[in-house]
Amino acid sequence: MGTFGFMIQDYSQFITSAFKPLELHKSTHADFFNLWTENEFKRGEIITSNLEIERKFYIVIKGVQCIYVINKSGDKQVIGFSFDGSFSGIYDSFLHEKKSAYTLEALTVSKMISVNLDQYHSWFEQYPEFEHWGRIAHQELLIGRVNREIELITLSAEERFEKFYERCPEPLKQIPQKYIASYLNMSQETYSRLKGKFLIS
Repeated sequence: MGTFGFMIQDYSQFITSAFKPLELHKSTHADFFNLWTENEFKRGEIITSNLEIERKFYIVIKGVQCIYVINKSGDKQVIGFSFDGSFSGIYDSFLHEKKSAYTLEALTVSKMISVNLDQYHSWFEQYPEFEHWGRIAHQELLIGRVNREIELITLSAEERFEKFYERCPEPLKQIPQKYIASYLNMSQETYSRLKGKFLIS
């Protein structure tokens, strides 16, 4: 990891936004706000490797990262993305302290803040309201995974493309199209054709 000219700053706004609907305040949750550590990654840097245990839970300050597996053809099969304001990391490996089945890579120069597992558990011990957040977060993860599987099975390539761009955050539009094509389970040629059809810049 290196330094890329990011200025040290107060990340409370990012933290508060990421953990909605909790009402977090530095006056009442001081220890929680003080736990976070800065992390910076170069474009193309592997943050967590396949078969490595994920040691951190991240909030993305700036940049795009992707989680992928290597398929039988030796290509990256993208499972998901993280970007400005979202959580990042390989969550199951982090929680269970087991080797990851995935790789987490920085697709752009990235700055994130993180906590380790002991710090993560301390939230729930010190602040009961985090039990509510944890329940909602896990429900959203499950619902999101189910919806993605349904889309991959039931929608055409064109329909998957349309739905993705309806909800696509701006940072993802700046990364190489091969990653989005992989995420949508289509060839780069199909992705380029659809992008041209819908005149997306």
